[in-house]
Amino acid sequence: MPFCISFLSFVFPFFLWASLKVPYSLFYFALFISSFKWLDVVSITPEVTSRVLSRSLIKELVHLYGQSHLYRNPAYDGRRGIYTAGPLPFTSKEFMIKLEEGNDGTHERKKKEFIVKIRFATSTDIHNLREFLLSRQSNVPYEIIHALDVVLKDSLSNNRCTLSGKTFFPLGLGARSEIGNGVQCWNGFYQSLRPTQMGLSLNIDVSSKSFYEPIPVIEFAAKFLNLEDPSIMARMPLSNDDRLKLKKVLKGIKVEVTHGGQRRYKIFDITEQPTNQLRFTEDGQQKSVIQYFREKYNIVLRYASWPSLRSGKDSRPIYLPMETCTIVAGQRYAKKLNERQVASMLRMTCQRPWRRQEIIHQIADQDDYIRNDFVKEFGVNVSVDMAAIDARVLPPPALKYHDSGREKTIRPRTGQWNAQHVKLYHGAVVEYWMCVNFSNLKQEVVFNFCQHLVDMCCRKGMDFARNPLFPIQSSPPGQIEAKLSDVHHQCRVEGKQLQMLIIILPEVNAYYGKIKRICETELGMVSQCCQPRHARTCNRIYLENIVLKINVKAGGQNAILEDTLYGRIPLLTDIPTIIFGADVTHPQSGEDQGPSIAAVVASMDWPTVVTYRGLVSAQPHRSEIIEDLFRVKEDPKRGVVHAGMIRELLLAFKSSTGLKPLRIIFFRDGVSEGMFEMVLLKEMDAIRKACASLEEGYLPPVTFIVVQKRHNTRLFPTNEDNMDKSGNILPGTVVDTVICHPSEHDFYLCSHAGIRGTSRPAHYRVLLDENKFSADALQMLANDLCYTYARCTRSVSIVPPVYYAHLAAFRAKFYVERSGAQYEGGSSTGPDDRIELPEIDPTVKSVMFYC
Repeated sequence: MPFCISFLSFVFPFFLWASLKVPYSLFYFALFISSFKWLDVVSITPEVTSRVLSRSLIKELVHLYGQSHLYRNPAYDGRRGIYTAGPLPFTSKEFMIKLEEGNDGTHERKKKEFIVKIRFATSTDIHNLREFLLSRQSNVPYEIIHALDVVLKDSLSNNRCTLSGKTFFPLGLGARSEIGNGVQCWNGFYQSLRPTQMGLSLNIDVSSKSFYEPIPVIEFAAKFLNLEDPSIMARMPLSNDDRLKLKKVLKGIKVEVTHGGQRRYKIFDITEQPTNQLRFTEDGQQKSVIQYFREKYNIVLRYASWPSLRSGKDSRPIYLPMETCTIVAGQRYAKKLNERQVASMLRMTCQRPWRRQEIIHQIADQDDYIRNDFVKEFGVNVSVDMAAIDARVLPPPALKYHDSGREKTIRPRTGQWNAQHVKLYHGAVVEYWMCVNFSNLKQEVVFNFCQHLVDMCCRKGMDFARNPLFPIQSSPPGQIEAKLSDVHHQCRVEGKQLQMLIIILPEVNAYYGKIKRICETELGMVSQCCQPRHARTCNRIYLENIVLKINVKAGGQNAILEDTLYGRIPLLTDIPTIIFGADVTHPQSGEDQGPSIAAVVASMDWPTVVTYRGLVSAQPHRSEIIEDLFRVKEDPKRGVVHAGMIRELLLAFKSSTGLKPLRIIFFRDGVSEGMFEMVLLKEMDAIRKACASLEEGYLPPVTFIVVQKRHNTRLFPTNEDNMDKSGNILPGTVVDTVICHPSEHDFYLCSHAGIRGTSRPAHYRVLLDENKFSADALQMLANDLCYTYARCTRSVSIVPPVYYAHLAAFRAKFYVERSGAQYEGGSSTGPDDRIELPEIDPTVKSVMFYC
């Protein structure tokens, strides 16, 4: 049977963007002509794990045998799948390829033979794709979409583009700029083929990532460790702390040496001994590394007091002095960027909408991109015009504050409002508070800050005691734990429950997590941390923002939606409704140990829905499904005990409101499309079981919504009437047609105002809706909720319960540090191993401590 993909005259919209109140252009598949997808399986002997080497082998195969044996240009997915646009003259065939193994960047360059076998696997009628796009079938034909995606991406790989993950980096797309410490920022673009209501759409967006600078390793070390004088580096040995830092950042990268011919090595370690102490055996004789380089390459090592890089096997290590190695270009820097690097990257990548549009058009206009012969061979045609679509702008909600003892209504404009001259809707009572200073600020400066802060709290409607429970206390950063314990002890002796602890942080930004962990898990104190530079200036705007946090941490409400007072929000204010927000935060890229943190928050104040209680739980490394929503455990005394975060929050809602929830709205963050089905199945089952454990037959209807922020769809206004002052689309812009899923319920909502760059709308995917929301009702609810975020007087980009869950999960990362030793053994845990976080004190857990 022949090997081919034959699909003709397809037209793809090139990019997705919004055109407010303007008819949109439809770009559909023009026609289908007896089209099938043929998948061939590639097997390589000996086995190859590197995608770079795999692609090099297929590229060499096409170069050697394309005209004589294949007659076609195959599209290769980098793994085991290969696609062709016409019949191949065989059903199974082996090819012998000789390739320099060093092309994969892991070994010395030497010729090696590989056997590449191509055999027919399967074929699929493309009719399924057409039926899906016409909403005549519900199953997404992922295999066909994947084949088309491979064709388009392989055309880029063959046209002078560096591929990193899902991002392409062409040489001509902007400068590659330094962002500090030996790291560069590269400009590229992301590409994805997506099924939409207008057919298959090619989604392209600008993307930037960090890469290692291709510089000598010794120069990288100087930049990374902030060592400015090379002459001093040559004389001074490297400290063990700096050696460990370098080991962490250099492990796994590829370097190139020029002595004895151009060769590449992968770095596995940095030696503990300096280079001048390293010895190895050659021809049965002991020889020093310094002697070896002097005799064989006539190289006198200047940095002999520094350690060397180590490559090769443990049984036969290869020592590479840093000054003889250069970092290979094009290697992704996946470590966490420091504040300076983040700031530099933001300056380079923060582009106004019109500029972002220009860059996307620049990508589309490249002649060797999607109009090249390779793509045309597959019969694919791509429209290079952006798709114009209809959008509408939802009105902002009215917010309730207090003014002179009466309720005051504020109507936001362009996603923000001024609450300077009004009081908080419900000011909390803080009778007992203290201040501890861990900075170098003088006592009178801290006293002045506290007085200004108390004045602002009272001015905003809080009942805040003028004088602290005890005088302001100061302590050096090295005694944080002892001082906090002493403050807690003083309060217990006095018989008072401290309601708010004001903390002036040290100048060195490394103690925040430790302070929060001690206060929230060990001592049960609600705290508000302040930077010393802000305490010194007592800026009014800063004080107002701090008051917003203090009020909700003390149990108050900053503002509420006016319509919740009069029951005018459909499917929210008619019957008791609880809103959940859930998120899972994983260890940062490059970390292969440590747990993932799940956080769930739930509203406690129906019908106003602005106060949320939060719970956190640790689970196995990079596990996406929240495991602690509901669990059953055996207690020696009580027998079977039902527990879990959903159950606990439902009970807290009943305790807070005196009502049991009759409706559940569950917003879930951090889920990729491939995990939708599994997350819905597992987490809905946990929600059901948690409800049933409270009362027989208790099964309130659930609406389960995934909120996606990390996507690459951007919306651009077509005229000045439809943009804000930053050039972005207006807050409240919603799109629920054309670019949305062909059959499922989803919409894009830009609920926030643009500031500097291009606004990214949130993508809401409704996976289950037992409450039968109308599209308008759900969109209005999401937009209205975005105006209730407690920490600012602006609308935010995603619904606050999801935002709060993210904050709570991020806070819980600090709790892991105390018990981090239990994760040192490996990156995974057994099925019966339960990862436990320190318990948050009940006093802290009852308020919005994570704000």
